[in-house]
Amino acid sequence: MNIITRYLRSIVYLEGDIDRAKAAATIKKNIAFRGPNVIILACAIIIASVGLNVNSIPVIIGAMLISPVMGPTIGFGLGLGTNDTELLKNSAKNFFVMVTISIIVACLFFLISPLRLSNPTELLARTRPTIYDVLIALFGGTAGMLEHARKERGNVLSGVAIATALMPPLCTVGYGIATLKVNYIFGAFYLFLINSFFIAIASFAVAKFLGFERAATDEYHHRRNSRIVAILLFVMTVPSIISAVGTIRDNNFAINAERFVENNKTIGSSYIFDHRVNLNGRTQTLDIYLAGEALDDTAKQILLKNAYSYDLHSDQIIFHDEAAVHNVDKNEVIRDLSDHYLQKIQELNRKIIDLEVELAKYKEAAKAAAEAAAEQADSQTDLE
Repeated sequence: MNIITRYLRSIVYLEGDIDRAKAAATIKKNIAFRGPNVIILACAIIIASVGLNVNSIPVIIGAMLISPVMGPTIGFGLGLGTNDTELLKNSAKNFFVMVTISIIVACLFFLISPLRLSNPTELLARTRPTIYDVLIALFGGTAGMLEHARKERGNVLSGVAIATALMPPLCTVGYGIATLKVNYIFGAFYLFLINSFFIAIASFAVAKFLGFERAATDEYHHRRNSRIVAILLFVMTVPSIISAVGTIRDNNFAINAERFVENNKTIGSSYIFDHRVNLNGRTQTLDIYLAGEALDDTAKQILLKNAYSYDLHSDQIIFHDEAAVHNVDKNEVIRDLSDHYLQKIQELNRKIIDLEVELAKYKEAAKAAAEAAAEQADSQTDLE
């Protein structure tokens, strides 16, 4: 057992690969937003906005690799971990500058852009933060802080920038302001704050764990910082947990609704030719569109009773039988059903082709990003 314990300790031993002084100096240098950093930030925001505008994941990834937004966030965490009041103030000031510049640039882009969103999937994904975003930010921030502390750096920071995704929420806030959509503004900004805060908390924890040199401060400021962290943890985490519960509930309803429709495609001489799952806050409904022979009340009650086995309630299912008729020819029903499924298959084939094209673009962008990160790491090694 002792041999195993010593072996495990040797695997996770950090001290030999940590340079605290160099890490602190690098983090403090990356906090400021002036000169080239401002231009780079504006360029990254425009690139991310274009990516969100056209729903292009590779473009969004590229913007996140370019952007220097993590500097003040990690600096704030280091300031908390070392009780450095001056570093905390400097980080907070530059964080505010970074957020302001990002939102203004994104808002201007969406105001003057000739493109209009037809399917804002990526934007909508940035408006409902959950506990999963908290976990991503925590582990991403931990990895980022450890990468800063290493003597020999790799390309971890590039991966952290992609995983924690600080840029897209800011772009979404700009879009919300430009289009006066309040839910986009508050949802996306809350997601950004969650990501930033828990990256800072992770940086704070790593700085404490690694024993970064503490700044000279009194016990009052030390206790005050601890209280601030505790309050912010509560304020940031509780709403995200509530949101996560809602997301899980919506996801379960959508899965059950799809299973219910799939297993009840035909009801006698009637069939479900289309359906729609509606997830609006606390309300979840399933619209069922029927064709063929119209269902009578008895048949509908049997179908609703069957829905209970899928955890669906009768008040959640809405029938639409405008396309159904009485005394329909069964052969015609079968023919219509066959035509409907053929059309669905063709639509799915087209979607598969589109996804394959998007996947190819994503792989190409990921490869280019990895090569760029490797070149950057090599350049950094040469400079050191």
